[in-house]
Amino acid sequence: MQASPDKASWAMALVALGVVYGDIGTSPLYVCQTFLNGQGGIANADHESVIGMLSLIFWTITLITTVEYVLICMRVDNKGEGGIFALYSLIRKYGAWLAIPAMIGGSAFLADSVLTPAMSISSAVEGLKTLPAFEEIFSENSDLTLMITVVILLAVFAVQSRGTERIGKVFGSVVLVWFAFIAVVGVVSLSHNWTILAALNPVHGIRFLFSDTNKAGIALMGAIFLSVTGAEALYSDMGHVGRGNIYFTWPFVNLALVLCYFGQGAWILNNQDNPVYASGASTPNPFFAMMTPSVRYVAVLLSVAAGIIASQALITGAFTIVSEATGLNWMPHMQVRYPARTRGQLYIPTVNIVLCCATLAVIFIFKDSEHIAAAYGLALTITMIMTAILVTFYLWHTRKKVAAVVFGIVFPTIMVMFFAASMAKFLHGGWFTMLLTLAILMVMYTWNEGTKLERRQRRHMRPEDCMPALRRLHQDESIPLYADNIVYLTADPEMKRIDTDIFFSIFANHPKRAKAWWGVSVETADEPFTREYSVENFGTDYLFRVKIRLGFKMQQNVPAYLHQIMHDLIKSGELPIQKTKYPKVDADPDIGPIRYVLIHKALMPQSKVSQRGALSLQIKYAIRHVAGSPAKWFGLAPYNPEVEVQPLFLSTAQPPHLKRAPLARK
Repeated sequence: MQASPDKASWAMALVALGVVYGDIGTSPLYVCQTFLNGQGGIANADHESVIGMLSLIFWTITLITTVEYVLICMRVDNKGEGGIFALYSLIRKYGAWLAIPAMIGGSAFLADSVLTPAMSISSAVEGLKTLPAFEEIFSENSDLTLMITVVILLAVFAVQSRGTERIGKVFGSVVLVWFAFIAVVGVVSLSHNWTILAALNPVHGIRFLFSDTNKAGIALMGAIFLSVTGAEALYSDMGHVGRGNIYFTWPFVNLALVLCYFGQGAWILNNQDNPVYASGASTPNPFFAMMTPSVRYVAVLLSVAAGIIASQALITGAFTIVSEATGLNWMPHMQVRYPARTRGQLYIPTVNIVLCCATLAVIFIFKDSEHIAAAYGLALTITMIMTAILVTFYLWHTRKKVAAVVFGIVFPTIMVMFFAASMAKFLHGGWFTMLLTLAILMVMYTWNEGTKLERRQRRHMRPEDCMPALRRLHQDESIPLYADNIVYLTADPEMKRIDTDIFFSIFANHPKRAKAWWGVSVETADEPFTREYSVENFGTDYLFRVKIRLGFKMQQNVPAYLHQIMHDLIKSGELPIQKTKYPKVDADPDIGPIRYVLIHKALMPQSKVSQRGALSLQIKYAIRHVAGSPAKWFGLAPYNPEVEVQPLFLSTAQPPHLKRAPLARK
């Protein structure tokens, strides 16, 4: 367990390298090549262009990653947890509308989690084409890189269930070597042309962006933005490795990236007049080209490993985002596993399968990294804009108004410029990113709207109205026990009254007699690791209303928590002692058999509800059917819970009065 989010250790720093930096660490594989493609080839990349490009890359990394994310956003944490939903949990009390940028940003981040594995691994695998020993093989088999990429992706998603702690330690060692390697090869290439250091002056970048020599125009910023695509992962994965470990490792990572980019720039300047590239038939990848053939073999091997690590960073972040969205009631409950001892480690099988299928679809649609690059980056600009908006409001409401104004002007403005540049490639691939983001946003929005509608229709009974009937049933020994304990899981937050749905379930058809009835709700706290409960017994020893409050990072294993609560109530004398002589699933002889009941709502044809509301409910129920039963989320699957369907009584329209027709007489 992490003792403190600010604590740093060599072991966890190694995990941080493996889990957090994969995405931003593979950017040197394709940023400079994308720049050359936009300029029309290496022949058009003169001294002014290369210096301007490197200046824009250096200051983009400095402003966006170092200043905005590392120095500012990572200080805005929720008990050590980062990411856009953890941030929203901190400030949602300041306005309901803040859910909109949070939903949009979270949807875009999940869309980026699909594109990153495809982009990182495909660009690395394509390095195999640059190796002399494999040139002929790949020229004869054009789809070979595609198939290798698919195999690697399948392997990456297959190992997710082992947890990021184990993966991180293995990947951390590899990525440490990777950053050291790109730093060394960058310095070696840089030593051939030290004039490239002029790019440290931001004036060169601004001048080139608006000059006539910039063939790509504003779209150039879309290529520059690819250098910071992993910045959001630093923030969202902060809870996995701790803020202190990111602070400890970022200076090393930053230096390695800058040296690698500057080394590629030096190679471009030294080879601008190289006759091998004069035709412009194919654009070289400066990352691989700046190395000797023997070193290039090592580079390809390490780049493939780094591409796998990049995929891991976003997949890990996707698990975190989905888990937090579920806690906010923006996504359906899904089974969550906690495969490691490190704080915040989780694995969601359903999300892993969906991400795998979507990533493979990207590979088969776009084929190679050059085409994926057109779709890549757009989603993350949206996430960064929304994060900047939420951080601005956090700073404003924490009495840092001057900082809020400066932050709210500078960083959203920069990100809007990047967004406009990325939209320039909308028809070349950006459409896919937007389509994916909108699909995820629709899931979040409709689930939230459907939940609101259900809650508005919730009805309650006062204890004095329902207790007489419950008392008679409890004492009526002519009716056999349905179970010693009947537990209803409900989303109802009301503690002093009885949910009518539960009352009707107890008495509908054959009455469900029990030694004790339980209404149990699980509330997600804004803090990540809260563990507490409260109980209302209505002055009885057979009717209990329990509310369990769990942090948004805690596993919601209701049976385990409920057994603890029952034992507490037996010790306090509020619950009569229960004994069982026969074996049962929970193997707890001091608690009688428990029967769990889940009540699902169904929309009736005659319900008075708007078309939008009805559509939201129908989509929510369809998503719930696909996502799986909440029984798995709450850990109830081994107990064979009973699922009841009750009508959702939105106010109903009365049908026209029937007129009795007399029987025809012969």
